[in-house]
Amino acid sequence: MTEQQHTTFSKFGKSFQEKLVKTILFDRNFANQMEEVLDTSYLELKYLQVFVDLMFQHKQDYPHPTYEAMVSVVRTQTEDYSDSIIKQVIEFMARIKSNAIGDDDEEYVKEKSLDFCKKQKLKEAILKSVDLLQSQSFDQIQKVINEAMNLGADNDHGHDYHEDILDRFEMKMRNPVSTHWDEIDDITKGGLGKRELGVVVAPTGAGKSMALAHLGAMAVVKGKTVVHYTLELADTVVGQRYDSCITGIELKNLMSMKEAILGVIEHIPGQLIIKEYPTKSASTRTISTHLEKLKQKGINPDMIIVDYADLLKPTASGFKTQELRHSLGNIYEELRAIGQVWDIPVWTASQTNRSGLNADVITMESISEAFSKCFVADFICSISRTVEDKTENKGRMFVAKNRNGIDGIVYPMEIDTSKVHMRVLPPDEHSTIDAVVMKTKQEQDEHLRQKYKKFKASRDKKAEDARQKADDKKKQNEDQKSLKQGLRDLKQNIEKEQAAS
Repeated sequence: MTEQQHTTFSKFGKSFQEKLVKTILFDRNFANQMEEVLDTSYLELKYLQVFVDLMFQHKQDYPHPTYEAMVSVVRTQTEDYSDSIIKQVIEFMARIKSNAIGDDDEEYVKEKSLDFCKKQKLKEAILKSVDLLQSQSFDQIQKVINEAMNLGADNDHGHDYHEDILDRFEMKMRNPVSTHWDEIDDITKGGLGKRELGVVVAPTGAGKSMALAHLGAMAVVKGKTVVHYTLELADTVVGQRYDSCITGIELKNLMSMKEAILGVIEHIPGQLIIKEYPTKSASTRTISTHLEKLKQKGINPDMIIVDYADLLKPTASGFKTQELRHSLGNIYEELRAIGQVWDIPVWTASQTNRSGLNADVITMESISEAFSKCFVADFICSISRTVEDKTENKGRMFVAKNRNGIDGIVYPMEIDTSKVHMRVLPPDEHSTIDAVVMKTKQEQDEHLRQKYKKFKASRDKKAEDARQKADDKKKQNEDQKSLKQGLRDLKQNIEKEQAAS
């Protein structure tokens, strides 16, 4: 290996160095670390040296530059460089803009480049210490080595209220994926955003899996890439639900409408991957591994759906000894973490407990087992359907939690499970928070009344049975007593007759 390869990034290649510079531009914290240890001569390519020099010079007087700021800097502060270098810098920025320089391997690039630069700084400190050793300046040697060791450390100590004031005025892009329910999009500022977890709560048979299929189908129609994980239904069954939701053809008629479905599907701009895992066989780690494999194939999801999280296998080392509510809480935290790592929204569903089976409105109290799900999720809605609702193709959606807007509202719904049709309607006069609370209280009161009636009836029946048993025993004793007395009387009569004869 040549001396140049020892002191530059040349051994890592051009692609590595371009990704490094792009990361420095878009990751302020990493840029602050690299500014302490990066000598631009470590970069093998001159146009990258120029770009980083301009960036670091800008940071001396202004906050960390945006891409747009660097465009202005390159236009106005490159008069000292040759036209060929300026052209290469502009072409490099164009590749960044067009995403020709990918974000894959970002963590690897950050780790290796920071490690390389810190080692170079430590080598320089050791060489400097050799001269200090001759003068026996041991305190100075310790100071030089310690300073070199601390260079490039993570210096993100949090949001500085004064120094980072401009950050509070930058728009944080959620890039929400629409639910295609106008009422829900209105209160969530466009749908579920990046790094957010949405949960659909419903009792068995109420349509939570249908709701997830609707959310995925509408995203695919809008050109999004969706990965749908199914832990209960076969992948082909889920695919048929997407067919029905997108085309409006009833599930029972799909087989006879093959050509019509193919004609619609071929014009859909989005991409859908449906991955099936047996119940309780996959964990959040399994999902992360699968997403990595898709990324290697060039498939980068805009949204993932997990149907449903309660059927995932816990990943905690001691899950066998954990209570169910604790392991479920961990699963939801890990799902939200996946959304944060992949910078995408995550939808899943949860089952209600027994109290939600015939409730007109399902609140968060009806979420089965783990109430901690409510703490983790950014958006929670419940779908409730009574027996009468199912015959009339209707239901209700209750927005139980919404970090991006109002909640506590009940929305009427059109629900036709025969063709995976789910539409959220505008709220009516019974949709206020007070009305929901009152209705929930009435349901709880009625539930307690019914429970007490059953208890009282059971108690009264036991008491009546006990009384009846006591009466029967008393009568039996009296009968036995009467029988014994009759036998004694008969015996006496017989003895009298024998004495008289």
